[in-house]
Amino acid sequence: MERRAFVGSLLAAPLVGAAPKNIVLVSGDEEYRSEEMLPQLARILSQRHGFRCTVLYALDPDGTINPDRRDNTPGLEALGSADLLVLHTRMRDLPDSQMKHLADYIEPGRPIVGLRTATHAFELKTSETYARYNWNRPNGGFGRVVLGETWIRHHGTHAVESTRGVWNAEQARHAILRGVGSGEVWSSTDVYAVSQPLPADCRPLIQGLVLTGMNPGDPAVEGPRNDPPMPILWTKSYKGARVVATTLGTARDLLVRRIGGCS
Repeated sequence: MERRAFVGSLLAAPLVGAAPKNIVLVSGDEEYRSEEMLPQLARILSQRHGFRCTVLYALDPDGTINPDRRDNTPGLEALGSADLLVLHTRMRDLPDSQMKHLADYIEPGRPIVGLRTATHAFELKTSETYARYNWNRPNGGFGRVVLGETWIRHHGTHAVESTRGVWNAEQARHAILRGVGSGEVWSSTDVYAVSQPLPADCRPLIQGLVLTGMNPGDPAVEGPRNDPPMPILWTKSYKGARVVATTLGTARDLLVRRIGGCS
């Protein structure tokens, strides 16, 4: 991947009318190319849906994007005027001066979308102020308390068994599932393990079938790993805020259109 000097990309909404809502998308993981995925998502949200999007990155001192740099994500003050936070980070060790902007957004109860490694978004080794967000806290930290789950383990085999999403039948009429058929969701990422049941205020919408391979049409693995399948997308509330979390998410997924014949 070309390492380009970026401070953050602001994609102005092209639609005319009311002032657009502001979405801040925060990247920073070493595995799933969130620094490539979130700009793609921001472009879709801005150009097709009229949102004003700011994408933030893990940066080296010279301004080069470096997802391995866990201790520097400049620009988080943009959360002060955000209407939505989209978070795709993994075990970030940010200084208090940067964590404060995240906490000031999260704690009043404001909307959040957490993608894949956001379940273990923070591993603050030096901060006592925000240590409560650490993924490995006894209560599960930010992941469990805010999103609904922290990191546990891989349930599917990483890079060997992909994921097909099927509806939780009890939530088939939920607005998030509108226009998406059961079995039409596929991701090259594997299923993460989650503790079942999820917290009482979680509403599982999509369950993940572990597939035998890395293609959308591969059959589901037979046996107890898919009986029952793990939740891979759910809603939650945190201090009154609407929260959506999914354990799927890689840059490759935005290249995938609807998958047919996979029910």
